[in-house]
Amino acid sequence: MARLPRLTLPGYPHHIIQRGNNRQTVFSSAADHQMFLGLLDESARKFGVALHAYVLMGNHFHLLATPSTAEGLPQMMQAAGRRYVRYFNDSQGRSGTLWEGRYRATVIEAEPHLLPCMAYLDLNPVREGLVAEAKDYPWSSYGHYAGLRVDSLLTPHPLVWALGNTPFAREAAYAELVRAGITLEQQDQLTRSALSGWALGGEGFVAELQKRTERRVTKNQPGRPVRIKREDESGA
Repeated sequence: MARLPRLTLPGYPHHIIQRGNNRQTVFSSAADHQMFLGLLDESARKFGVALHAYVLMGNHFHLLATPSTAEGLPQMMQAAGRRYVRYFNDSQGRSGTLWEGRYRATVIEAEPHLLPCMAYLDLNPVREGLVAEAKDYPWSSYGHYAGLRVDSLLTPHPLVWALGNTPFAREAAYAELVRAGITLEQQDQLTRSALSGWALGGEGFVAELQKRTERRVTKNQPGRPVRIKREDESGA
């Protein structure tokens, strides 16, 4: 049975997950992390994608991004992913696939899920036992939003600007948001929605999304059958 195409809608934030094949390591050095972020920056700018947050783990990564066109997100992921595979294979003296098939992604409702999603990304290294606090992990967007460094790759979402009237106030509010953490329910919702491809949001939000696409946006939503399109599996 053909699988549903990924849900990609311009103007909405998307939570993206890409894993290494068989959970293999995809970032093994600081140079690897820096290379991927550079490729991501270049591709995001080229294809009109606003990257709000990221975390690069050893065998996978998460992104939070808003594309300006329907094609922007898949184009960004394919371009950055393909070029990184060539780099990684050359540097490691290996060949073959690196990613676990196509990336997973879904649309999330900004209010109330975007800020918890950012915290979810920042706390991933803490949950994995790699660091004691989010500020100690160098390969996430936490440092930018907490005022520890400037990351030109990032485009803050309007909800981040609403955290305070000054940079200091926003940074303090964001650091406190991450310190407080998210609930297990929020964590589960964010993980399951991205892996399944079903939209994450309230009934009104989901209904509005469904008006904008023929692709079914929730698992149990009734409606007209959708035409399933085959996607190019050679990309990210």
